[in-house]
Amino acid sequence: MASQDWFDKDFYKVLGVSKDVSDADLKKTYRKLARKYHPDSNPGDAAAEAKFKEISEAHSVLADPEQRKEYDAVRAMGSGARFTAPGSAGGAGGFEDVFGGMFGQGGGGRSQSYTFQQGGDYDDLLGGLFGGGRFGQPTGGYRGPGGPTKGRDVTASTTLDFVTATKGDQITLQTAEGKPITVRIPAGVADGQKIRLRGKGQPSPDGGEPGDIVLTVTVRKHPVFERDGLNLRVTVPVTFTEAALGATIQVPTLGGDPVKLRVAPGTPSGRVLRVKGRGVETSKGTGDLLAVVQVAVPSHLSKEAEAKLEEFAALLPDENPRDDLLAKAKG
Repeated sequence: MASQDWFDKDFYKVLGVSKDVSDADLKKTYRKLARKYHPDSNPGDAAAEAKFKEISEAHSVLADPEQRKEYDAVRAMGSGARFTAPGSAGGAGGFEDVFGGMFGQGGGGRSQSYTFQQGGDYDDLLGGLFGGGRFGQPTGGYRGPGGPTKGRDVTASTTLDFVTATKGDQITLQTAEGKPITVRIPAGVADGQKIRLRGKGQPSPDGGEPGDIVLTVTVRKHPVFERDGLNLRVTVPVTFTEAALGATIQVPTLGGDPVKLRVAPGTPSGRVLRVKGRGVETSKGTGDLLAVVQVAVPSHLSKEAEAKLEEFAALLPDENPRDDLLAKAKG
């Protein structure tokens, strides 16, 4: 599973983390960088795409406990070491044999690379992450005590639209050899979540169980909705009149018809109106739709409207709504 790149690349430095970084901090750092350099956020920017592949490669290794352990062991051997693959110009033995002996692999076969293409309206898998190309990278797999070798795992990644990730769907992937693989995307899959496809990885070289495909999911942002756990948030503009006097408004739902909500008189910006059961539906539960009220201020007023508004302002109590804020700031 290892690559000569492991001697030359400092994955901790790529992500800007220490070697003893926790899983939670690693995940948090990766998500921040992935959002910054994702191709969807930087269309046409080759440098950003290259950076995204680099940080994805680093994360795919460090986020997997077995790979991280092997990577740390490889790096501990020193960057000056050089190995050649079996049968190459460098001679016999080589890189694979070294790691076969180190981790009990025992010459269990050469690594393979897979190229995935996602069918339908979905993006191509940006799998693998070793070497910068779009391919899945074999990982994992070692001989247990007295048992056959498990086939190696293959890591890959894909980008899904917000609705597919929230509602779930069944998609078809295709390897470079033309073999179709059906993947069931569970409802409510989150950005950065991994989906393990049991038995879809490399076959065992000696009759053991096959490896898995570990698919990391990136979820595109939605122009209207955003995830909040199992809840969905949507910002809903209302007019000043609707907020002051009260009104019944329509609020969009994800993939369904709008629902009607009652805005109470005197509703301020930021108030959250809850629609039960219209959030993310998963096997673990169903969230709500959270409509966040935003009072919309008109940008253009006629002379007559300005005059009426000034008359209205004269009728209001002489008070400053910021008095409490200023007092708390002094304390």
